[in-house]
Amino acid sequence: MSLVRAGTVAAALVLSLPGLAAAQDSCPNRGQLDTLYCDADGDLVADVPRDTARQRDPSTLVWAYTPVEDPAVYANIFKPFTDHLGQCVGKRIVYFAVQSNSAQIEAMRSGRLHFAGFSTGPTGFAVNMAGAVPFAAKGTADAVRGYNLLAVVKASSPFQKLADLKDRKVAHTSPSSNSGNLAPRVLFPDQGLRPDADYRPLMSGGHDKSILGVASGDYDMAAVASDVFERMATRGTIKAADFREIYRSPIFPTSSFAHAHDLKPELAKKLKDCFYAFRFPAEMQKEFNGDDRFFPISYQKDWAVVRDVAEKSGTPYNRAAFEAESKREAEAAARAQQQRQQQQQQQPAPAR
Repeated sequence: MSLVRAGTVAAALVLSLPGLAAAQDSCPNRGQLDTLYCDADGDLVADVPRDTARQRDPSTLVWAYTPVEDPAVYANIFKPFTDHLGQCVGKRIVYFAVQSNSAQIEAMRSGRLHFAGFSTGPTGFAVNMAGAVPFAAKGTADAVRGYNLLAVVKASSPFQKLADLKDRKVAHTSPSSNSGNLAPRVLFPDQGLRPDADYRPLMSGGHDKSILGVASGDYDMAAVASDVFERMATRGTIKAADFREIYRSPIFPTSSFAHAHDLKPELAKKLKDCFYAFRFPAEMQKEFNGDDRFFPISYQKDWAVVRDVAEKSGTPYNRAAFEAESKREAEAAARAQQQRQQQQQQQPAPAR
């Protein structure tokens, strides 16, 4: 059973519990949160359950990082941090590689993830659909790390401004992505390029796939996150000189780190304290563009601009939008698998 399907089934079972129905009826404020959660204090995130029997203190904590690039890459990158958390929290910590945003969100909703790093756009779905409580973001001693939406083209291409891309092949990443889809829909029209009117967004399935697609000529332009582009250049996956930036947006907050709302308050506090105490080793600093620590954040304050983009782009963080996103991600994954199979079939047989 897939993570998405398993999470959906688990959520349905939870909703059927009689005790939960009474809790939902007594909730004074829910806002945009799913019916599984309550926001009595009005801070836009799910409250810890008042019933202590529903608060969790597992012996093993499972976590995942956003699948903006190859998920397997981050298992090794985050190993020093995972080891630190195990010693600091005093529990076994397991890193789990997820393949899509919707799978990651459903895994937390179903109780299979205890904390996670979510990319900017999907953070809103994680909060509303999975009860995620964002508490940290990467940064330096000066400030929390931000990033920009970039429109990148091949350095050798004739394109100089966004309006030049009308009727061309333009890559977006996935429907829930802030820089990869939502922000372009809000910001590009003022620059003379209207998604769905002047071009049909082509969902690549990831920022790295969009960037590599521009390099290979599959796309004429790609809307991507600046931090992903910079990491790929630092890692040597691409050469920055092979690309040209024709648009850069104002700054957005970078990925959030959030814990499940139903962790025991003492465990949640210990986890946060251990996050804030950690200092990135040199390899992690290199991977994350000089970031060396985690900063405290507030979803209500720090994600206000992201929520605004989501609303203006007509993609609010609700159940209908999340189910549509899950379906699109599954379809995109199936198409990608089909393309890989076709490419393998077209490869010449090895010489004997």
